[in-house]
Amino acid sequence: MVYLVIVAGAVVRMTGSGMGCPDWPKCFGYYIPPTEISQLEWQSERSFKKGQVIIVNETLKVAKEDFITGASYDESHWNTYTKHDYAKFNPTHTWVEYINRLFGALAGFATLILAFASLGYRKKNKWIPILAWLTVFGMGFQAWLGATVVYSVLAPVRITLHMVMALIIVAFILMIIRLTKDKKKSFKNDKLFTNFLIFALLLTLVQIVLGTQVRQFIDEQSTVFGEAAKNQWLSNPEIDFYLHRSLSILVFLVNLFVFFRNKKYVLGYTKVNWVMAFITLEIITGIAMYYFHFPFGSQALHLVFASLLFGVQFYLLLEAYQNKNIKKFSSKI
Repeated sequence: MVYLVIVAGAVVRMTGSGMGCPDWPKCFGYYIPPTEISQLEWQSERSFKKGQVIIVNETLKVAKEDFITGASYDESHWNTYTKHDYAKFNPTHTWVEYINRLFGALAGFATLILAFASLGYRKKNKWIPILAWLTVFGMGFQAWLGATVVYSVLAPVRITLHMVMALIIVAFILMIIRLTKDKKKSFKNDKLFTNFLIFALLLTLVQIVLGTQVRQFIDEQSTVFGEAAKNQWLSNPEIDFYLHRSLSILVFLVNLFVFFRNKKYVLGYTKVNWVMAFITLEIITGIAMYYFHFPFGSQALHLVFASLLFGVQFYLLLEAYQNKNIKKFSSKI
């Protein structure tokens, strides 16, 4: 469910739907958002509920109370929305963002169920309920971050924090899975392999953060040049792009070392194969965006593959710290 939220978030960014719902947690003051602009226009003899939104002179107006409109617009029934001044309606953007929020709500319920179920493990391993409830609080914090992203009209720093928090939640859940899993499979200990795996995971995090900054630049360029001139979006990139592209070579080499180290000494970490597969897909989508001018879906896939790569690398690290070391590692996290 958390990964579905990440996928939905990637689609939101790909389609530019981040402000599809300009308020939070409702959408234009509705639990089920509007589908036509007429639903957001003032009309005579129409019933409004408290909190519902209309657009008047490119400004969001919020109903003060339940009432029925008269023959003319009466300002006394409305408050001006003060969180920001973005007042546009695009039905596609609205519903893409709304579906993203629905996935977020479902993931929230799923983690809450997980937390209550974890209480049965409190005597067996106290870290299981602790991590489960940290996941719930993490989801709550993530929801609050999502609201601040909207209120800030998609401020780059807050988008980056939103992405990083999603990965932290993934890490919590993977730790719970590892702690509750029957560890029949044994792995050979190799300090150099583990150290390089840690380095590879940190590189992935850095790449994801840099990638969100590059994506923000691309969003700005797409506004300047438009969808018809995608070949111009990276015609004059900032330093973040060059760092992101150059660092990808190091990411590949470090993970290639991890792959061959595992193979040479038969360490038993089969998920290393998945790591190389996701890195290959990352490279392919990155090349497609730069050389083939952002084919449809390439941006979303690039982000999703990076998130999956992080998850597999993190779980590999948990496997490397299994048995007596897993509790020590959990306490450090």
